[in-house]
Amino acid sequence: MNRREFLRNSGLAAAGTGAALTTAAEGETAPAAKQRPNVILFLSDQFRWDFVGANEANSSTKTPHIDAMAERGVNFTHCVTNQPVCAPSRSVLFTSRYATETEVWHNGPGMKQDLPTLAAEFRKAGYTSNLIGKWHLAPGAARGGGPGAVPEQWRGGFLDLWEGANALEHTAHPYYGTIYDRDGKEITYKDQYRVDFITDRAEKFIREKHEKPFFLFVSQLEPHQQNDLNRMVGPKGSAERFINAYVPPDLRAFPGDWHQQLPDYYGACESIDASVGRLQKALEETGQKDDTIFVFFSDHGCHFMTRNQEYKRSTHNSSVRVPFIVDGPGFNRAQQINELVGIIDFAPTLLEAAGLAAPTSWKGHSVLPLLEGMEARKAWPNKHLIQISESMTARALRTKEWTYCVADISGAKKAASPTYLEWQMYDQKNDPHELVNLAGRKEYAAKAKELKAELLELMAYAGESATISDATLYP
Repeated sequence: MNRREFLRNSGLAAAGTGAALTTAAEGETAPAAKQRPNVILFLSDQFRWDFVGANEANSSTKTPHIDAMAERGVNFTHCVTNQPVCAPSRSVLFTSRYATETEVWHNGPGMKQDLPTLAAEFRKAGYTSNLIGKWHLAPGAARGGGPGAVPEQWRGGFLDLWEGANALEHTAHPYYGTIYDRDGKEITYKDQYRVDFITDRAEKFIREKHEKPFFLFVSQLEPHQQNDLNRMVGPKGSAERFINAYVPPDLRAFPGDWHQQLPDYYGACESIDASVGRLQKALEETGQKDDTIFVFFSDHGCHFMTRNQEYKRSTHNSSVRVPFIVDGPGFNRAQQINELVGIIDFAPTLLEAAGLAAPTSWKGHSVLPLLEGMEARKAWPNKHLIQISESMTARALRTKEWTYCVADISGAKKAASPTYLEWQMYDQKNDPHELVNLAGRKEYAAKAKELKAELLELMAYAGESATISDATLYP
């Protein structure tokens, strides 16, 4: 049974969201738009899951505002991105389709324009859809676009407030830069940390009067590296304050550039937490906090050049495991959910939380049933497909217990391959830092065969067809 069949047959519906779903079959009527909650989707680019204090995996993190969200809301502790690269991950987020289906299988292409998007679905239901910060889903320069202003047809349904840049890392620096309004006019900043500038714009929006419920995407670049400087840049003083900070075990076991980058990375994460706190305070002071669903998450993690020659694009937890914390109406439950969920599930979850039905073409599933008790959790599939591009062409199955990765060893960098070789296999229970690759070991051959079959099933669900050869170490 695949994930869609599970949810269709389980009969589990989310309770406590304050709104009923509207479906043609049931003939129910959705609540009036003004009764629906606002939704804020706060993305911090390249923020590792274990740098959230509430996840209790890092003794040096200072994230009191995000931790407070986790304490009063729902903390999904095992969330993965379905594609650990900026643009592909975002395309999955907004369309609930796999990156090979959105046509954004690597950084550069524009997102396929005939797919239903989360922003457009909210607007259809009477919301305004608004963006502040980084987008990355319009065509890049190689395809007639660029890093700056984004034409309306490439905004993925964000047709109300628009204050962003297609690739913020190329139009802005940590202490100066430019974003663009809906008419393509420049909005500049100088002598101010970029996180604070984006937060100022978002706080201004929150404090305005809103006649309709709003969907706001706040897309911060930090703690992502500044590309042309080839390093992370935290607020001034970060390097000194975090010079002897905790080093996660998956990093300290390997060479990389974490020695140089971690202090600024910690500082940038701390600044992101302050941004979350400011926006939460603005909601409270304007009387909107009880009516606003607030989501904190990241598009992918960061392995600091320990797994390949850059920061992500691998199947390891440091690349694919991300924070996902939600509070607000329907989520104020003080819950920790340990089942495996994916970014592909975000859009249908948020629509259901607002009392809206997801398009039938979406391939993710609402995670709201997981909030309702052990029966739903026992039935949850706990498996996700991860597509890898740019560093190599690879596919991975991620479960709570295992990571199983196959790769095109020809070195070709393409959307997909017809043939793969078993490449990596990690025991998440006994080796959570993924220090020992079990692929090709005789004693794990039976488990590898089982995981291969599950991976092929998920690949078929994503519209892919391929064969997988066993690792050559098998006798």
